[in-house]
Amino acid sequence: MNHFLKQPLIPMTKILFLCTGNSCRSQMAEGFARALKSNQFEAYSAGVETHGLNPNAVQVMAEVGIDISDQQSTHVDQFHHIDFDWVVTVCDHAAEQCPVFPGCARVVHRAFDDPPKLARNTRSEEEALGAYRRVRDEIGAYIETLPEGLGG
Repeated sequence: MNHFLKQPLIPMTKILFLCTGNSCRSQMAEGFARALKSNQFEAYSAGVETHGLNPNAVQVMAEVGIDISDQQSTHVDQFHHIDFDWVVTVCDHAAEQCPVFPGCARVVHRAFDDPPKLARNTRSEEEALGAYRRVRDEIGAYIETLPEGLGG
């Protein structure tokens, strides 16, 4: 008899990336976590508001081979039934507005610049996309540090 078949499954670590509108930063973090860390994390993203999925975020993630076009802009209230292990706030506003989660979710704050705000005063579409790419790369580098980067 194969004893490996009797080993209990280790539950996945549930992680929520939270930002203001769930349109860019948290969406990118969820996409990276699903692409790079799916063997360790069950990743979600939400906002303290919902602003819809930002098309520039979708475009720059596609440039690195990650399709987030099917992800939805979701309000954090829709996830209160999930017992998260970690909540990562990816902007200061979300950190200030972060609700209390049931269970033993540990909250970590790791702020990233807001791509639409960075792109607001750019002179061309390419320059605007450069702002999104910079933040995308910073978020990707952070996700690569997980789980150690959670500090727990």
